[in-house]
Amino acid sequence: MSATLLEMEKEVLEEGREWTRRRLQERLQEAADRIPAVCGQSGLVLKRQQETSFTLMTVSGTVTIAAIRGHSKATGGWHCPVREQWGLAKWARLSPEFEQRLAYNGAVAGSFQKGAELSRRWGSPISDDAIHALVQRLAENNNGVDLPASPPPKPREPAFSLVIMIDGWMVRQRGVDWGAKPGVPALERVSWKEVKSAVVYRLEDRAANASGRGMLIEKKVVAVPPDTDVVTLGAMIHAQAMRCGLARAKEVFVVADGAVWIWILIQDRFSQATKTLDFYHGSEHLWSLAHHLHPNSKEEAAAWVIPLLHQLRHTPEHRVIHTLEELLAGNPADPIIRREVSYFQNHRDHLNYADLAARDAPIGSGSMESACGQFQDRLKRRGQFWSPRGLANMLAIDVAVKNDTLQFLWN
Repeated sequence: MSATLLEMEKEVLEEGREWTRRRLQERLQEAADRIPAVCGQSGLVLKRQQETSFTLMTVSGTVTIAAIRGHSKATGGWHCPVREQWGLAKWARLSPEFEQRLAYNGAVAGSFQKGAELSRRWGSPISDDAIHALVQRLAENNNGVDLPASPPPKPREPAFSLVIMIDGWMVRQRGVDWGAKPGVPALERVSWKEVKSAVVYRLEDRAANASGRGMLIEKKVVAVPPDTDVVTLGAMIHAQAMRCGLARAKEVFVVADGAVWIWILIQDRFSQATKTLDFYHGSEHLWSLAHHLHPNSKEEAAAWVIPLLHQLRHTPEHRVIHTLEELLAGNPADPIIRREVSYFQNHRDHLNYADLAARDAPIGSGSMESACGQFQDRLKRRGQFWSPRGLANMLAIDVAVKNDTLQFLWN
């Protein structure tokens, strides 16, 4: 019986894979033979030289490299110049390209187990524990890695505006009583934590797909582990904005909801920007007040709030604030009305939606909400309860993948 198309394709792929593995091993061995047996720190010839070999798991398969190791009098230790010149740790068994692919899989696949399944499907079987260990090591070894500066502007770079959106989203961490036996009440087995995040993009990078759905040609994200102080987050967002051209932007737009920590950060780092309260969060506050005033009738609540939503969206004179202040004057003792009026008064200068829309600037933080959803798709799946260390490391790799900076971790 003749082979099927599927069988023939698999056979040829395997033949090509073996040829690539042998060719890679030959080139690596040729390069290793040219590396002198000297101490990388002192430059002196190594003593007590020994022939040795080591194996590397690569995308093409496992290769074996013969090398020299020797003792350095200057450092008092043993060295393998080949490993050191190639940037391989003493016991490293994965090639840099293989590591990059595994880290990418671990970040986008939804779980380390699924990342291992993907790796096996493209012919490089490895355990999910190995991917997990790789993510931890990469993130911790590269904590605070300096990313390259943004490329210099082109001689005739078109004018552009920069958009910065800031928000937070919740994730499950293991509480102090994680692992306690069931049945014991009032234990903190799960702790909900906020991951503060941001999106930075150029206004001119907005586009639409074939169906008319909005999309961004390019965007950069920032996200920090729970309990990171706002000062550190502000510095990170500012650094990312600078890489995106903050110093050259003709105008900077910042869009956020009403969280107090966000506006403190904005005032500290982007005080000269055009600041906007996310329209949809403002709308939620008006709806909340409408249901408070008309708790027994959805129709009456809608009839009251719809004119105010129109005022909020289309009138630049802040008529909605005047309307709310008149409502408070007639109900001075109502704490709910006082709270909502205070909310809009505090954001009086952040409600210029008609002007922003006329300039094609964003009035909502949909791009930020989308980014939060993408983060949660990896870090807030069913059954995921992170340790602080595991969450911080996976978050760092996920950010590197989203920003297309993963490759810099191997510099």
